[in-house]
Amino acid sequence: MNGLDFGFGPIEAEFWRWLFVMTRIGAAMLAAPIFGAGSVPMQLRVVVTGAVAALVCAWTNVVAPPAVLSAAGLLWIGGEVLVGLSLGFVLQLSFAAPMIAAEVIGGGMGMSMASAVDPNTGAHSPALGQYYVVVLTLVFLALGGHLQWLNLVVKSYETFPPGQTWLGADRLEGIAAFASIMFATAVAIALPVTLVLLIVQVVAGVLSRSAPALNLFALGLPAGVLAGLAALIISAPLATDQMADLSAQAIDQVEQVITP
Repeated sequence: MNGLDFGFGPIEAEFWRWLFVMTRIGAAMLAAPIFGAGSVPMQLRVVVTGAVAALVCAWTNVVAPPAVLSAAGLLWIGGEVLVGLSLGFVLQLSFAAPMIAAEVIGGGMGMSMASAVDPNTGAHSPALGQYYVVVLTLVFLALGGHLQWLNLVVKSYETFPPGQTWLGADRLEGIAAFASIMFATAVAIALPVTLVLLIVQVVAGVLSRSAPALNLFALGLPAGVLAGLAALIISAPLATDQMADLSAQAIDQVEQVITP
């Protein structure tokens, strides 16, 4: 059957079915920004994946391939990984929008040099990017987005049962098209602060032309930082609403991926 037979009969068949179901759920959590963060211990990911897979086995009639370790079984596993990574990648795109907005704002404020190592990804990210990611994470969790996303992962077994997991060109194109929404949201988040910074830079340039004795860098950089911080504080409610809309759009896009 599976290349390994421990002699437990039906119990062993359920064990292989449980492991097979864990494939899609584990791939989705690995690609998702919150569940797959580097700060989440691997043991916790395995426990959560196994718990959700046990519920899926109890709620649905998912059928594992007759021989999981055969060539056909490995193709089934590849399809499960494809669906799981696609569902998690949509959330990853939504969480990339604040990072892009932070790059734009940080460049205008002169704070692009202030970067830190992101503990979740291991890559360098601007300090403002960490602030926006924390805000988006809190908004996403407060709205129950993680529960809705897990619900959609479970529902994906109805649309894409094992063995029929090819998404199709239209769904893959929809996932790629969601990147345009991500860029538009990043621009919308950065626009209020960028406009304030533009006005400050124009005023600093006019002052430097009218009074050449003034040092443009000594005047413009502190003014840009102060104006940017003030604009961030004032636009915080607007940014929160935008991130709530971004979370809702991400969940809607995941639902479109699994919609028949």
